[in-house]
Amino acid sequence: MAFRLTADREQGRLYLLTAILFVSYLCVAIALPVVPVHVTGTLGLSNGWAGLGVGIAFLATILTRGYAGGLADSRGAAVAVRRGLLFYAAGAAVSLGCGLVVRAPAAAFATLLAGRLLIGLGESLVAVGVIAWGIGLVGPQRSGRVLALVGAAIYGALGLGGPLGLLLLDRLGFAGTMAVSAVLPLLGLVAIRGVPAIAAHPGRERPPLAAVLGRIWVHGLIVCLQGMGFAAIGSFFTLYFRDLGWDHAGLGLSAFGTGFVLVRLIFGHLPDRYGGLSVAVVSLAVEAAGQLLIWSAADPAVALVGAFMTGLGCSMIFPAMGREVVHLVAPHLRGTALGGFSAFQDLAYGLTGPLAGVLADRAGYGSVFLVGGGSALCGFVVAVMLRRGRAVAA
Repeated sequence: MAFRLTADREQGRLYLLTAILFVSYLCVAIALPVVPVHVTGTLGLSNGWAGLGVGIAFLATILTRGYAGGLADSRGAAVAVRRGLLFYAAGAAVSLGCGLVVRAPAAAFATLLAGRLLIGLGESLVAVGVIAWGIGLVGPQRSGRVLALVGAAIYGALGLGGPLGLLLLDRLGFAGTMAVSAVLPLLGLVAIRGVPAIAAHPGRERPPLAAVLGRIWVHGLIVCLQGMGFAAIGSFFTLYFRDLGWDHAGLGLSAFGTGFVLVRLIFGHLPDRYGGLSVAVVSLAVEAAGQLLIWSAADPAVALVGAFMTGLGCSMIFPAMGREVVHLVAPHLRGTALGGFSAFQDLAYGLTGPLAGVLADRAGYGSVFLVGGGSALCGFVVAVMLRRGRAVAA
């Protein structure tokens, strides 16, 4: 009975941590459709610059994942999360300046980039810290479930943040939207006091990050190839609809997020039960079909179905591969390993924005989703080969 009560208490704390992550991550989600619209519409810059405005945050996240993982391992996950929430708020506050100096597009865009870099650093700390914190609360045997809940919070925020961001942009302008975004992580900073910290692992021998990456890079590659589909929707779905003259552009991220969260909530236990690679193979096939459906859509309803299918497919790939990573390293290296692993997803987000922007300028917005579908198919092949190799080794 005492064990059951303890387990229920830790599960409740995990849900509280997930809810706090959802609210604070709206700071990131609100900006995704808003930044391209502001850069291309208000500042008058090209799609390539719009893609850079979105993608540079992910570049900052990539470069700081090692720092975030090391901090979570040595100082504790709570320290990493609190610092990350502060960087979220600071990044949104700096980005606000981009909406105040629109008559000087170069200065406005430079201000935006500075704010996006701070948000990227915050994302690195918050994501790694929350995952490590959650696994510390309920144990590594439930790591797949933790990763599923964390992803549900993130992509649920993305689903709500898309239409909310565009609504705020219409009502409050870009500066007002960023002001709202700055408040949300501060709410999370207050609420997170209700979650007890977990023990850190100071003083333990730690191999170089490159050595840790050498054990997990194939799993990271699969996540990287998967991430291009989401990045395409996050950065260019709204512009794709507007270019075609279709209504309901803000529903793209909502459709994606609905599919994503639905699978996380109903099937979040599957990686722990059946193994990450089996789940990833099926998921990548569904994602590829969704991206190709958006590319070939002749009306907005079909494109929204494609976005929903992309969400269904993307949903379980990160927790599936993350579960494999958690079981490949020692407990005192989990934060470092998860930081390096997460960097592969950030790489997809960081590269897709600017490269897809250039591609959209030259070949149209639809081509972005064709590339997203091809990337998911490549990930499918890698996952199948890795699963076959593991079966032979066993």
